[in-house]
Amino acid sequence: MCGIFGISGHDSAAQLTQLGLYSLQHRGQESAGIVASQEGSANVVRAMGLLGESFGPEVLKNLPGRTAFGHTRYSTAGSSTIENAQPSLVKFKDGHLGLAHNGNLTNATELRASLEASGSIFSSTMDSEVIVHRLARAHSRTPERQLAEALQGVEGAYSLLVLVNDTLLAARDPHGWRPLVMGKLDGATVFASETCALDIVGATVVRDVEPGEIVAVDAGGMRTIQLERATPLHRCVFEYVYFARPDSKVFSGSVGLARRALGRQLAREHPAKGADFVFAVPDSSNAAALGFAEESGLPMEHALIRNHYVGRTFIQPTQAGRDAKVKVKYNPVREILAGKSVVMVDDSIVRGTTTRGLVALIRGAGAREVHMRVSSPPIISPCWYGIDTPDRAELIAARMSIAEVAKHIGVDSLGYISLDGMLNAVPGGPTGFCDSCFTGKYPTRPPSVESKARLG
Repeated sequence: MCGIFGISGHDSAAQLTQLGLYSLQHRGQESAGIVASQEGSANVVRAMGLLGESFGPEVLKNLPGRTAFGHTRYSTAGSSTIENAQPSLVKFKDGHLGLAHNGNLTNATELRASLEASGSIFSSTMDSEVIVHRLARAHSRTPERQLAEALQGVEGAYSLLVLVNDTLLAARDPHGWRPLVMGKLDGATVFASETCALDIVGATVVRDVEPGEIVAVDAGGMRTIQLERATPLHRCVFEYVYFARPDSKVFSGSVGLARRALGRQLAREHPAKGADFVFAVPDSSNAAALGFAEESGLPMEHALIRNHYVGRTFIQPTQAGRDAKVKVKYNPVREILAGKSVVMVDDSIVRGTTTRGLVALIRGAGAREVHMRVSSPPIISPCWYGIDTPDRAELIAARMSIAEVAKHIGVDSLGYISLDGMLNAVPGGPTGFCDSCFTGKYPTRPPSVESKARLG
């Protein structure tokens, strides 16, 4: 999962891109980068870590131009190194091109092998780089047609921002897995993964980039072309459950209201009679816990406090990083928890290690009973479309029954929302969403584990 932001036609393009990326930092914390273009030349700055660590005013002065786009990275294919930081920027026969990608390509290994066999030399292990090479080889005459040509035969999830000289392109895959929204600001065109990034720069939301659509923006205006569109769509429901910010709209629906509806449905399916109160595992579960409290009639308390100077635990690239951050990220409020029977609401249980540590904290603070409620179904299969769960053996619900999971994490009861309940609760449901991680049914041919390893 990554965040992308771009703007075309504004004198402060790089500065606004930096500001927009701050609102998308939750989507990726491993590295960040910005490309700016001006009159046929382009410059790029990439760095490991968070935006605030490397993108000060002096750096932005070196990124002139009225077109800019940027990226915050969470790796799913390719290791966490500066070589794999985005956006990519390369020179080719007709000038320069750059690319920022949110998603994951499922046939990248095969495409890469074909390109290498014909002489291409790769500088990273990212799946995204195959699109750069294919774009450089395209024979079409316009940037949007060149991108359409490059995307022929590319499988998997992609929301893209692409720069071909001074033309900024935005594209989504035909399945619509990852969100991408378009806005306007003082005559400039803005693209972002989520609407919260448009809000921070003062842009007005226009519409989503449609699945299978390519939008081109340059001095000549805006042009769009439509690729084939998958039927049904396969939008990632986990955007509503966990990834997107609650103040955003994705896929034209409110994330905060979706999570509240998930919590209400969860309370209907798995009430916790006799509990004293509900609390959330902050922050992505706050709205779901509020919905659970509303539906159940139980009060909601702030019983677990998050240290906001620690990043998101789930999207750490290694298990060691996840374990270390749990220890410093949360602290229970003992005066609230002591002697109480509590409902602990979280958005998901992936590997189980974070949840087990949190339950131990709550028990250690004196809670009499801990009833766990989860606003997504059990995750039993890897995601090949942008979430870093490549090994089924890492998924606790793929190895254990619900009763065994409950015992392992140390709770008195455990209830997951049903698949139908989740899909009916989110905006635009129940059809048109990807449920592969909950069902093991994939709409495309998944890559092999060896294929993923080769790109990592």
